[in-house]
Amino acid sequence: MKRALILLALALCLLPAARAAAAPNIAAAADLKFALTEVAAAYAHAGGGQVSLSFGSSGIFRRQIAQGAPFDLYLSADEAYVDALIAEGRIEGPGALYAIGRIALFIPNGSQVKADNRLRDLAAAARDGRLKRLAIANPEHAPYGRAAREALQHVGAWEAVADKLALGENAAQAARFGISGSVQAAILPLSLVRAEEFAGKGASVTLPESWHAPLRQRMALVKGAGETARRFYAYIQTAEARAILAKHGFVLPGADK
Repeated sequence: MKRALILLALALCLLPAARAAAAPNIAAAADLKFALTEVAAAYAHAGGGQVSLSFGSSGIFRRQIAQGAPFDLYLSADEAYVDALIAEGRIEGPGALYAIGRIALFIPNGSQVKADNRLRDLAAAARDGRLKRLAIANPEHAPYGRAAREALQHVGAWEAVADKLALGENAAQAARFGISGSVQAAILPLSLVRAEEFAGKGASVTLPESWHAPLRQRMALVKGAGETARRFYAYIQTAEARAILAKHGFVLPGADK
């Protein structure tokens, strides 16, 4: 028994070192799928090493980190989730604002709905039968879904489309709905609509940022993060990484006004 306890204590002591040596686990909002993948590739090319990227709903990642999920760095599409984790003592504050997101209306090829950045035709299409399904991320835990709902409410179209929603678990899943042919329209992160995956598959227009609460995207290190995660966190704030984010449609901190 004594030997077993000694071995267990030794294993627990080695856990932080093992975490630091492994490729850091990055929890990132789904709107970053293409942009952060490119940032990570540039980081590796510069000699920074490999990172393990997981993309999903910011709200779900927030809950997982609160429950002790082994992530090293959290990039949220809503800074409120980061603030909550700071208050709970799970991550290192205050983190850094790395981008401000925008939303876009995407109309897949073959749809009879018009790519109208005032959403007038979308509302009309919901009423006359041209719009049968509209894809957005789930607004209950996905910030971009919440922004889509706010935009629709702003133009008085929410009630018209509420029974036609195809809710993605996160923004990336909503984007897959958008190009699958199963919906006639989608409101998605601009960063996903700009991806090569969408090229030639439809039309898009960026929606006014004043129609929804700002998508202030903040990142922070999870307590116990290793040195590689810390270096990657710093790299995201460099001019090289910021240029990649800007290319994918993100507004950079300090350039949003």
